[in-house]
Amino acid sequence: VQLVESGGGVVQPGGSLRLFCAASGSIFSINAMGWYRQAPGKQRELVATVTSGGITNYADSVKGRFTISRDNAKNTVYLQMNSLKPEDTAVYYCNADLVYYTGSVYRGAGFWGQGTQVTVSS
Repeated sequence: VQLVESGGGVVQPGGSLRLFCAASGSIFSINAMGWYRQAPGKQRELVATVTSGGITNYADSVKGRFTISRDNAKNTVYLQMNSLKPEDTAVYYCNADLVYYTGSVYRGAGFWGQGTQVTVSS
């Protein structure tokens, strides 16, 4: 199983970015998918999550500015980030809680992407 993110970059304050994350491999089902971020010198923190049924959860710091969505048919999750602030600067990581086939049995586990850098600076 592999999670691959894209869409990071450098943007000015007030700008927008859209992050993408696609899960691939011997996936049977995906429960929650989400985005986390880690700024230099800080712990990784939750940004937003979405269940397979579309229930979303956001960190207070991004409510009203970020929108998480997913395409279950494509095993993909998106994060639309608007009104970006310098404090949003971090490496953003995709996470998926899923069930996959090992070749002999089905197992549940959480997987992480490699991360994509988002820098908000003038």
